[in-house]
Amino acid sequence: MTAGKLLIRGMLVGVVAAALAFAFASMFGEAQIDGAIAYENAHATAHVHTDTTEPGHADAAEAEPVSRTVQSTVGLGVALLLYGTALGGIFAVAFAFCHGRVGALQSRATALLVGGVGFIAMFLVPFMKYPGNPPAVGDPDTIGRRTALYFTMMAVSLLAAAGSVLVARSLAARLGNWNAVLVAAGGYVAVAALAGLLMPAVNETPADFPATLLWRFRLASAGVQLVLWSTLGLLFGALTSRTEQALTARQATPDRLARPERAAT
Repeated sequence: MTAGKLLIRGMLVGVVAAALAFAFASMFGEAQIDGAIAYENAHATAHVHTDTTEPGHADAAEAEPVSRTVQSTVGLGVALLLYGTALGGIFAVAFAFCHGRVGALQSRATALLVGGVGFIAMFLVPFMKYPGNPPAVGDPDTIGRRTALYFTMMAVSLLAAAGSVLVARSLAARLGNWNAVLVAAGGYVAVAALAGLLMPAVNETPADFPATLLWRFRLASAGVQLVLWSTLGLLFGALTSRTEQALTARQATPDRLARPERAAT
């Protein structure tokens, strides 16, 4: 298949992955966000009731520019659609680069490998250092710094993952595929762990924020990413494998029109 067709396929599979991720987020994530918003509102109300230095705070609650209903439906759906489509395109490019260059893996195995490495390098490792937080957690004044730290950790993780793939390829002839993969994986873990130790920590969770709510929100966030990456790996691999099998079958079928049988003498 051409790179353009793979890119289109990846983006379409990303749309399917986004739809499944939306269903998962709606079932398991939105309740945690509602709980965090309730915590935030309760603290805001308590602050208004105890603040007697400035008049007019009783009416401090402002209407949201976008309602919570719209945020949890249309807003979430559009955000996941854009993210899933872009992620599907990135996945297709990574697949095109790896297919045929990582051992003798077939399409399905290559897609699963790209999905697994992508989930670990792009999400899991940065998430372990800087996990996502629901509303009411984190200082708004430090959002820029926290975002920069997260993407820096992601960049280090991706570079380490790409380097590990190259190392595995270069060592495969000497050590064998299995040993080369183990050495490369160990190198990746060492680099990611060192980066996690050296980069500054961020801990802005309020002392009285419910630990169970925070834990469930982070589990739901990880679940959304797992749904996205697993759908990309499984569905993209299945579709590409089927296309390749159909192409191989067509090439193996003799062209009777081009090779007419000799007339019997």
